[in-house]
Amino acid sequence: ASLSALGIAIGIAAMVAVLGISESSKSHLLAALDKLGTNLLVVEPTSGFVGDEEPVLPTTSETMLRGIGPVEAVSSVTPVDATMLPTDLVPSEQTGGITVKAADIHLLDTLVGEMADGEWLDETRADLPVVVLGSVTAERLGITDVGDGVQAWLGEQWFTVIGIMEPFELAPDLDTSAIIGRDIATAVLGAAETPGTVYLRTDPDEVDAVQTVIAPTANPDNPDQVEVSRPSDAIEARAAASSAFTALFLGLGAVALLVGGVGIANVMVISVLERRSEIGLRRALGATRRHVSVQFLSEALLLSAAGGLGGVVLGAAVTAVYDVARGWEIVVPVAGLAGGIAAALAIGAVAGLYPATRAARLAPTDALRTV
Repeated sequence: ASLSALGIAIGIAAMVAVLGISESSKSHLLAALDKLGTNLLVVEPTSGFVGDEEPVLPTTSETMLRGIGPVEAVSSVTPVDATMLPTDLVPSEQTGGITVKAADIHLLDTLVGEMADGEWLDETRADLPVVVLGSVTAERLGITDVGDGVQAWLGEQWFTVIGIMEPFELAPDLDTSAIIGRDIATAVLGAAETPGTVYLRTDPDEVDAVQTVIAPTANPDNPDQVEVSRPSDAIEARAAASSAFTALFLGLGAVALLVGGVGIANVMVISVLERRSEIGLRRALGATRRHVSVQFLSEALLLSAAGGLGGVVLGAAVTAVYDVARGWEIVVPVAGLAGGIAAALAIGAVAGLYPATRAARLAPTDALRTV
């Protein structure tokens, strides 16, 4: 009986945990969307229909894009042909994949980014040999804070690390970058004046309308060589994928629940066979078939209810541990808890129906022969 209740508990725990983790993940993604907004658009050059030359955006593209009415903010980054070498305390093989980019001073505000340590570029620092590291870049270089005037060799001179950025949900390529000011990048490192990637913040109600006019505005001569994307779509897709996987895992939990129900049915059938004398004695003392069937059905429901309660507690605990480990808000849907107990009772009722009917149909004389 205990093992049968455990089977129900495992099935319910699986279903509650899947619902809880899925809802927590979705809540985390939606909270990120609320914070970062869905009104960010990314403009990049593409090869277009011909693709004979390296695609670039015109130098006037940022100015033109700022002229679009609903556009609230425009910032850009430009790739810099320079190699970033580590400090003398960090092995050189850890710098693989780090890119150097020049940015304007409004980039952090446009992307709604935050600094993990130190400070961002301003008008004064844009002219100085200072660098801000992405979260992954800082990790690869082994730099956790900028309080001791850490330096890194960038291009042909030392740059002082003045800040480390938090991860960017909407611009993950910046996490593996080293950001310097646009002025020093063009004057000292020979960076191009054309923007490599332009980030736009628009009126949330006008995102689709703005998206349709960006290409001809940014590059009137070759609008086909402009690619416009909306990074928040990826987060929304992840939330949708989370819901899709939830259905799959709920199916697996239902299978485990079905196995638990079969276990309860098996226990109750054996119970009827072993308690024939009890059934016969009760019938001889005046119990009706209804009394006997209610007794065995109640026992099946009691087993499933115990398993359901245990499963709900276990599933909620698994969800809480997983959410805390990921740094998410703990979300355990009430519908999942109530649904888990209801599903357990339903399985118990179905599993106990046949044994209860079989016990009620035993004739008292046949049952008492075993006494």
